[in-house]
Amino acid sequence: MPVVLTGIALCVAFYALYRLASIGRRPHGYPPGPPTLPLIGNLHQMPSKDGHLQFQKWAQEYGPIYSLILGTKVMIVLNTDQAVKDLLDKRSGIYSSRPEMYLGNIVSGGLRVLLMEYGETWRMIRKMVHNILNISAARSYVPYQDLENKQMLVGLLTQPELFIDHIRRYTNSLTTQMVFGFRTTSIDDPKLKQLFEGFENFCKVTGTTTAAFLDLFPVLKRLPDSMLPLRKYSKELHEEEKKLYVGHWLNIKNAMKKGTAKPCFCVDLLKAQDAHGFSDDLAGYISGSLLEAGSDTTAATLVGFVQAMVVFPEVQKKAQEEIDRVCGDRLPTMEDEPNLQYIRGCVKESMRWMPTDILGIPHAAIKDDEYMGYKIPKNAGIICNVWSIHMDPKRHADPRVFDPSRYANDFQTAGEAASNPDASKRDHFVFGTGRRICQGMHIAERSLFLGMSRMLWAFNFEKARDVNGAEITPDISKLVPGLFVMPEPFPAKITPRSKKHAERIDQEWAGAQKLLDSQDQWREVPEGMVFSTYNPEKSG
Repeated sequence: MPVVLTGIALCVAFYALYRLASIGRRPHGYPPGPPTLPLIGNLHQMPSKDGHLQFQKWAQEYGPIYSLILGTKVMIVLNTDQAVKDLLDKRSGIYSSRPEMYLGNIVSGGLRVLLMEYGETWRMIRKMVHNILNISAARSYVPYQDLENKQMLVGLLTQPELFIDHIRRYTNSLTTQMVFGFRTTSIDDPKLKQLFEGFENFCKVTGTTTAAFLDLFPVLKRLPDSMLPLRKYSKELHEEEKKLYVGHWLNIKNAMKKGTAKPCFCVDLLKAQDAHGFSDDLAGYISGSLLEAGSDTTAATLVGFVQAMVVFPEVQKKAQEEIDRVCGDRLPTMEDEPNLQYIRGCVKESMRWMPTDILGIPHAAIKDDEYMGYKIPKNAGIICNVWSIHMDPKRHADPRVFDPSRYANDFQTAGEAASNPDASKRDHFVFGTGRRICQGMHIAERSLFLGMSRMLWAFNFEKARDVNGAEITPDISKLVPGLFVMPEPFPAKITPRSKKHAERIDQEWAGAQKLLDSQDQWREVPEGMVFSTYNPEKSG
C-alpha cells in the first residue's frame, strides 16, 4: 500500500511540474508572437509606457493576428481592419464579453458598463441606452449642442489659455443635460473637475503593471492591502466615484418623484429600475457611465484637433477657406455639414490621427474559436489594435500627417462606415466594434463637427512662444497614459480671426442666453427631445 501511495504521489508531482512548466508557453496552433519564457510568457516584454508603439512593432513583425502569453492568460491582438471585421463584428456573438479587469472593477464597484461582462444586465442597459442615443434621437439634441458650443466660443474668446477647460465644459454640459437634465455652466464646477480627474485616475490605474499582474496571476489577489497599496487606492477612488455618480442619480430621482425634474435619460432609467428592481448604485453607474463617455472622449478628440491645427497650419488655412466660402460671416450649423466636406474630414481625421482608445477596450472570447487556421481559446482577451490599424501606411499614406483630404470622397457617417461590409472603407475604429460599439457615436460626430467648424470659423490657432520668444511646437507623440489617452497638455496661441468675428461670438451668446433662466439653466426644454419613450416591458 505505501508503494502504491508513493507512486500516486509521484504521478501527481510530475503532473503538477508538467502543468507548471507549461505556463508561459505558447500552445501549438495559437497565433504567432514574440518568444516566451517559462512561467511568465511575454510578460517581461510588456512595455511600461507607450504600449501602442510596441504593439505596433509586433504587428509589423507577426502580421494580421498575433498572440501574447501573459502568465496564465492569453491575449489575441488583431492588427488589420479585416481581422477586426471578421471576428469582432461578424462573430460578435462570441466576442462581446470583457476579460476580468480586477482593479478596474474595484474602482467601479463591479458596476461600470464599460467593463461589464456580456449578459442579461448588460443587454438590458444596452437596449435602454439605445433609446436616447440612436441616430434619430441624436438629431433632437442639436439645440443643446448649439448653445453649449456658443458658450465655449465665448470662453475661448475671453480665456483662450484655458482652452482645455472650455472644451471639457462644452462636452460635459451637453451630457449632463441629456442624462440628468441640467447644464454645467462653469469651468470651475467642482463636479466637472471631479469627473475628469476621476476618470483619468481610473484610466491610469487600469493601465498599470500592478493591474496587469493581478489579472494574470489571480493568487496575488490574496495579498493584504498593506502589500497592495494600489488596491487600497482603487477602493478610495471607488468611494469618490460612487459619491459623484450615485449622488447625481439620487438628486434627479428625488426631483422626478417631486415632479420638478426636466426631461432626461434618467426618466427612462427610473422606469427601468421600477421594472427590474436594480439598485441605486447600479442606476448611478449606468447614468455615470454615459456621463463619462459623453464628456471625456469627445473632449480629448477636440483637444487633439487643436493640437493638429497648431502643428499643421496649412490644414487650418484650407479648412477656414471652405468655411468662409460656405458660411461667410455667420456661424456654421449642422445644415452646413453636407457642404463642408473638408471639415467632415477633419472630424474623421482627428479620430484616426489621435485615437483616444489607442488599443481599444479588450473583448473576451466566450468559447473556443478558429481564425486563419489559428486557435483562439475560450476566455482569451481580444485586442483591437486601433493605433496600428490607423497608422498602417498601406491604409493611410504618411499616417502621422494630419490630412483631412483622405476623406474627400467618404460621405459615410461613423455608423455607416462601421457597418460597411468592406472593412477597408471604415473611416476609423475609435467607436469600438460589434455589439460593444459606442451607441453615442451619432451625437459625438455632431458635437465634433460643430466644435471644429465653429472654432475654425472664429479663431486662428498658432504656436505659443516661450519667455525668449521662441515658438513652442507641441510634441504629438506625448500622450497622457492610460486605458484612454489624450495629448499631454500643451500651450497654444488662440486669437479671434477679426474684430467682427469676436463681436459675432458675443452677439450669438447674448441671444442664446435669452433661452436661460437666472441660474443659466434652460427655461424650457427644446421641442422634440426623445425622452420618456422607453418601455421596459418591450426591452427584455
